[in-house]
Amino acid sequence: MFLFLGVRAMKEHRYAGLRRSILGSMILVPLVPFILILGIGYYYFTTSIQTSTIASMKRIVGDHRQMIESFLTERKANLEYILYSYSFDELAEPQKLYDIFCQLQKESNAFLDLGLFNEEGIHVNYQGPYKLAGRDYGKEDWFKEVMKEGHYISDIFLGYRRIPHFVIATKREEAGRKWIIRATIDTYMFNDLVKKVRIGRTGEAYILNKDGVFQTERRSGGNLMEIDPEKVRYPSSQSGIINFIHKDERGETYCYTTTWLKDKDWLLVVRQEKADAFKAFRSAAYLIILISLIGGGVIIGLAFYMTDRIIRRMKRIDIEKEQLGDQLIRASRLAEIGEMATGIAHEINNPLQIMNSEHGLIEVLLSDLKEHGDLKESEDLKELEDSIDQIKIQIGRCSKITHAVLKFGRQSDVVSTDIDLGGFIPEVIGLVENKASVEGITVKQDISEDTPLIQGDPGQLQQVLINLFNNAIDAIVERHGSEGGELVIASHIGEDGKVEISVKDNGGGISPDNLKKVFQPFFTTKPVGKGTGLGLSVCYGIIDHMGGIMEVSSQKGVGTTFFIRLPVAT
Repeated sequence: MFLFLGVRAMKEHRYAGLRRSILGSMILVPLVPFILILGIGYYYFTTSIQTSTIASMKRIVGDHRQMIESFLTERKANLEYILYSYSFDELAEPQKLYDIFCQLQKESNAFLDLGLFNEEGIHVNYQGPYKLAGRDYGKEDWFKEVMKEGHYISDIFLGYRRIPHFVIATKREEAGRKWIIRATIDTYMFNDLVKKVRIGRTGEAYILNKDGVFQTERRSGGNLMEIDPEKVRYPSSQSGIINFIHKDERGETYCYTTTWLKDKDWLLVVRQEKADAFKAFRSAAYLIILISLIGGGVIIGLAFYMTDRIIRRMKRIDIEKEQLGDQLIRASRLAEIGEMATGIAHEINNPLQIMNSEHGLIEVLLSDLKEHGDLKESEDLKELEDSIDQIKIQIGRCSKITHAVLKFGRQSDVVSTDIDLGGFIPEVIGLVENKASVEGITVKQDISEDTPLIQGDPGQLQQVLINLFNNAIDAIVERHGSEGGELVIASHIGEDGKVEISVKDNGGGISPDNLKKVFQPFFTTKPVGKGTGLGLSVCYGIIDHMGGIMEVSSQKGVGTTFFIRLPVAT
């Protein structure tokens, strides 16, 4: 008693020391970074805001570039579809080209006109608001470019119509004949598409060509075809995106992000005033100080809470560890008992063999005496013969039991064979039938005659069934005592084509919470010393190794049924 109290006091002293160490660590370790944050957080947070803003602008530029290039690519694809869907003669018909142009405008209202050119640059057919049919474009730069490259997207230019616009043209060549389809893109629609980027209050987007001429308007000042007065930096690669900070001609500082479009012919520029871009910093700085103060309080509170929780869990783990050690010891003892049982069965089997031989000799001697008239028929002789027959029956029964124990105990290597459940299950039931009878339990069998063979290790399957039978008997006795118990073992072919074995009892059942844990190692509801919690876990592993499934269904106060589903032997 004094030893137990001394051990308990030592444990409590150890837990108190651990509590102080954990609590101190959980408070001091987070507070050190907080102190550092108060000293250098301002600088690092500024850098973080700048990095985040720059990354955001790069992402917006990348997305906007993809949208603009998709717009131009789709318009080019529209023209290529027309070019390769119709012949030159069909496109040369005014009504046909008009119908095509109407259909084209239904798909996209970005097209202002549509024209057909021959290889000399003559505008053969035209549909649009201007009178351009018959004009000669053979010496125009756009015409020369499309004849050379096969397709062309122009810069903003005035042309014959004397208003800013740009065109998309593509060429087709067939049987030595060349012709071109050209369309004018709605400059104002394209301008709105580019300008619709909104970043804060001052963010804006616009396009320059490689000579620095505006291809779209800039909200803060900059008309079409004017030269940009700013010195904008260009990315070195086609897909590159660069970011820089620069003062404009008015002395205002802007954050710029640029990237190339149209094979480095156009430059997409997105810019935002620096003060606007980083306006969130001041608010965030105050916010981070507030969060630091609140966080410090939360850390201290959580430190106390988590420390108590950790100590409680450590105590629970220590208790479970002790219980686990006890269970392992009991499991080891059971293994030793199993080996002893095998040895005892072997030792009993030897005198049984002698008794069986002596019984045979007695039968032979009695038969000889009766033949020679030395023994006369009488009631005593009949009772003696009945006793001898009973001895033979009991010797056979003992021999059957010892052979079953030896078979179970000596099984070491896994041997997979075909098993006929029609004979196998009754044989296993015979090992526990006497125990069930003593407890007043009725054992019923429902083995379907059409149950096919299964393949597995007989010793392991015997181990599974004996474990289930013993568990069922214990559950029945706990609820009913020595009368009213019923154990039903059945087998049949299931709907899924597998052989199903069920072990059903009318014991007390298993609660829903425990039902989820019945196959976990070392889980048991039996009193200490009466169960290791390993039986069902081992059984589950055996059935899984045999390619089967083991399940359980139970209702508290009604009973429990274990199901084993095994594949049919092939």
